[in-house]
Amino acid sequence: MQYVEVEKKYAVADVEALKTRLRRLGGKPGEPTHQVDQYFNAPHRDFLAPDAISEWFRVRTDERGSSINYKRWLPVDAITKTHADEFESMVDDVEAVRRMLQMLDFLPLVTVDKTREEWTMPTVEVAFDQVLHAGDFVEFEFKGDADSVEEATARLDEFIAGLNVELGERIDRGYPHMLIGREH
Repeated sequence: MQYVEVEKKYAVADVEALKTRLRRLGGKPGEPTHQVDQYFNAPHRDFLAPDAISEWFRVRTDERGSSINYKRWLPVDAITKTHADEFESMVDDVEAVRRMLQMLDFLPLVTVDKTREEWTMPTVEVAFDQVLHAGDFVEFEFKGDADSVEEATARLDEFIAGLNVELGERIDRGYPHMLIGREH
């Protein structure tokens, strides 16, 4: 399932309880990174026009480098999305990319400033995010082998349920949604 993302996000209730459980399951934390994600709107298609936003284009910078990312959440017309087509690539010169986007009339939408701590598990990546002006969250992304989105989702749900830790409210929207005040 290359280029397909299956993830679930929660407003984290007790960060330390969850980290303790992940450690007991053999999880390994990475070093926290400061990420600045700038989201853009396309000149040929308004990503904000539909009732439920289904597309984002992002430029990220952090201590490890810079990347560009396009994500299309599916099902496109559904309010609640189940997965996303995701295409991401590292870039050597992020300023050149920003200037290209400006010349092509891509308009900046919102900037998400966050600190992320990623934990590696056998089939799931767990990311703790402290998002400026939005709060604290945890994302679980399936990283194992699966034959379908349904299988990946079931295995992710099984992992989350097996944690036996109170996670908080499930969040079905991205950080850009939150910062621009969109529910969907």
